[in-house]
Amino acid sequence: MEGTRAKKNNGSRQTAKPVEALKFDVKSFLSSIGPGRSSQTYMPKKVIFQQGDPADAVFYIQSGGVELTVVSGRGQQGIVAILGAGNFFGEGCLAGQPLHMASAIVRAPSVIVRIEKHPMIRVLRDEPTFSEMFTAFLLLRNIQFEADLVDQLFNSSERRLARLLLLLANFGKDGKLETVIPKISQEILAARVGTTRSRINGFMNKFRDLGFIEYNGDLKVHSGLLNVIVHD
Repeated sequence: MEGTRAKKNNGSRQTAKPVEALKFDVKSFLSSIGPGRSSQTYMPKKVIFQQGDPADAVFYIQSGGVELTVVSGRGQQGIVAILGAGNFFGEGCLAGQPLHMASAIVRAPSVIVRIEKHPMIRVLRDEPTFSEMFTAFLLLRNIQFEADLVDQLFNSSERRLARLLLLLANFGKDGKLETVIPKISQEILAARVGTTRSRINGFMNKFRDLGFIEYNGDLKVHSGLLNVIVHD
């Protein structure tokens, strides 16, 4: 009887279900501090790192904006990228780049997360969710760099300016246009487009007269500006 009862009890036991692994929270990882990961608030014009500094970390823009600039051996300065919230920069260190090829300068009050190189490599290796997100970011960045090169090679400065303004307004992201970083100067636009400030001023006045932009300190872009790009 006891043997029979024990057999019944063993047969009635249910196999424990495996505990489902917790999904990695990318948003939480990029908005908190931890081992090898820090967060800092920067004010406009603050230099995060300079061209030629050791490249030993990846940076993430939690809020605000950053511009990447390079200076030639002759002292000529150019803006290679204007980045907003949700962008990474400094990722060249992951490919063995020893020194930063550009300077990172804050454009607006910003919160920047710094992730040291080795912790970044570790999370990319161990967390597929984060790795997929970061890979998608790199692919989109590469596509944009290629589009920028084609833009410089084949488009007029007026069309390059129109494209830049639409990018700054996040045109094509969720179908929304956002206010561009406040008080962006025409000197910065000229450096990014590759033309003179006087020409930028003329184009901006034209775009405003046509109702494509509102330009009173802050800059607001309307979707009609797309006509400058799609039509000759």
